[in-house]
Amino acid sequence: MDDYLDLADWRRTVAEMYAAWRHAAEADPERATRALRIKRDELFRSHPQTPLHPDNRARFGGLSYFPYDPAYRMNAVVEPVEPVAAAPAGLGLGLSIQLPASVTPEFSFRLIGRVQLSGPLAGAALPVFWMAGYAGGLFVPFRDTTSGTDTYGAGRYLLDTVKGADMGGNWHRRELLLDFNLAYHPSCAYDPKWNCPLAPPESRLTMPMPVGERLGDPTASH
Repeated sequence: MDDYLDLADWRRTVAEMYAAWRHAAEADPERATRALRIKRDELFRSHPQTPLHPDNRARFGGLSYFPYDPAYRMNAVVEPVEPVAAAPAGLGLGLSIQLPASVTPEFSFRLIGRVQLSGPLAGAALPVFWMAGYAGGLFVPFRDTTSGTDTYGAGRYLLDTVKGADMGGNWHRRELLLDFNLAYHPSCAYDPKWNCPLAPPESRLTMPMPVGERLGDPTASH
């Protein structure tokens, strides 16, 4: 029972952190992001549901990040995709699809649209998924050319609203606020016991994304 209550508390805490970020980022996104990173370190360090491997918890010195770059903060409109009857092997709007996962079982999602990126990412697009099942949630993973070198090889997450990672935007106008400075590693990057949905081939970008969380020694001070 305690594990479930701890998990619920983790999700509530993350949701509160992002709500505070959305409010503060209206005036100063960089300062708001620094505050969120401090809170995230505290959560990793002290919470019972920390994704850190047990061997690294006592020596945890903080997560590593690229410097903040305002050029990677943008609004994007979710564009519709063509519906299909089923999508067992590709990304088409319709029945549930299975995204790759770090371990089995895989997770079921629905493709609900795509976003065209801007600024340094102009010309690139990312699919937007909805987690299938009760509660659901928006999910936007990605990989880029830093994956496997400066960042986790299986990619990072941008949005995962069912777990509180929600940057905001005017959803009534199909707009998402995307700030890649908040991109973060999935839990399986810290301990292979976690099962994480991963970015499919269609979510791979052909350019570097030198913002957000990066690989580093979790036992070193940052």
